[in-house]
Amino acid sequence: MTLTKESILPKIHLIISIIIVFPVAIIYGFAPQYQFDISPKTIDEHNFLKAIMGLYIGFSILWILGVFKHQFLKIALISNMIFMFGLGFGRVLSFVVDGIPTFGYNFGTLAEIFLGCYGLWILTNKNTNFAKN
Repeated sequence: MTLTKESILPKIHLIISIIIVFPVAIIYGFAPQYQFDISPKTIDEHNFLKAIMGLYIGFSILWILGVFKHQFLKIALISNMIFMFGLGFGRVLSFVVDGIPTFGYNFGTLAEIFLGCYGLWILTNKNTNFAKN
């Protein structure tokens, strides 16, 4: 597989997402207290965070497939856009209902909304194959 400007443009946000989401998944699942103000105390809390870890890893695998296998690219783009907008808008709702979180979550919110918008732009841009389908 040769990476050209044309082949990287619709994939760059998938690559960025993988680089961020996969390690965050591991942290959520095994050591959330090291990076976040989260200290699970019950088995249910640990189970919840491991489920989130599995969900993040599952999406990361789909995005990896999208980067390397053309037949998975469109679904990887759509899933990434929905994933990022879902996280971003959920965090915005939390800002309104719960208050302002730490810097990492504030930055994450902006990054998630940006990556969602980038995915939407790739999927709707008339210069890509996706907008024509």
